[in-house]
Amino acid sequence: MIPFIRVAWRGALAVAVMAACASALAQGYPARPITIVVGYAPGAASDLLARTVGERLSAAWGQPVVVDNRPGVGGNIAATYVARAQPDGYTLMVGTDAMMTSNVFLYKSTPFDPAKDFAPIINAGANIICLAVNADLPVRSVRGLIDYVKASPGKISYGSSGIGSPHHLAGELLHQKTGIDMVHVPYRGGGAAINDLLGGHIKVAFLSLSSAVPHLSTGKIRLIAMVEKTRYAAMPDIPTVGETVPGFEMSSWVAFFAPATTPQPVIARLNEAIAGIITTDAIKDKFAALGIAVAPGTPQELAGIVKDGLAVRGELVKVANIQPE
Repeated sequence: MIPFIRVAWRGALAVAVMAACASALAQGYPARPITIVVGYAPGAASDLLARTVGERLSAAWGQPVVVDNRPGVGGNIAATYVARAQPDGYTLMVGTDAMMTSNVFLYKSTPFDPAKDFAPIINAGANIICLAVNADLPVRSVRGLIDYVKASPGKISYGSSGIGSPHHLAGELLHQKTGIDMVHVPYRGGGAAINDLLGGHIKVAFLSLSSAVPHLSTGKIRLIAMVEKTRYAAMPDIPTVGETVPGFEMSSWVAFFAPATTPQPVIARLNEAIAGIITTDAIKDKFAALGIAVAPGTPQELAGIVKDGLAVRGELVKVANIQPE
């Protein structure tokens, strides 16, 4: 029994030492610059989130916070880089629902596992998606759009920010729920989609609200619905698609992640700091104007969001028969 006791004691001691080291690391964290990796170009919602949080983390902690944009392959380049980074809290990532739940089904080779290769930090909030139409289209509601398209099947095109994007999947879900037949026109980002909607080259589009809002005053486009489960608090007069089409919901989100095995005390400190930043009135108002509804939570809740999203998106991509690239 003596050897067994010695082994058990050594194991317990090792665990205690590791816990002490992790705690000490958190107390001294951060001791050098932090990098937040973004998988999209400057100006995207995830980029604006990273820069807003980064500026305030730097001010609070006295260490530079650098935003590193690594766009390409739907965010996979950035996610792969972060998955392989040192798990020490100095390389973080703003991940999106597309990167962390859809991409594994949209690409033949995804060199990371969203559920295993990352340590969830905090869900920053929902990136609100809206259903918009060109003002020349005689449609002012979801019911009106459904009836109009059914009267002209295959003749109306809708734009999205790309194949497999939540905007595209929203269109596929609407097709599944209602049977309407619209032609999907994928764009390389929401900017190109909104430009063609403004110009009347497409009559319908699913857009990030941040892309649509700056153009509402032109009178060239009209918002007819939001795709979230509930109405967007900043625009309570705009109904949801689900109010007309029961069971319709397509949530899009932005969140912070670190490489897997990043010490939990560091994750906890980041969660607390970021939550404190994004829940201030000034930041909530700023994000609301960008179409981001702040909804922070625990790392465990974010892990659940990723797990559920993988199941839902996987089934939707399968039913929509979207082939991986």
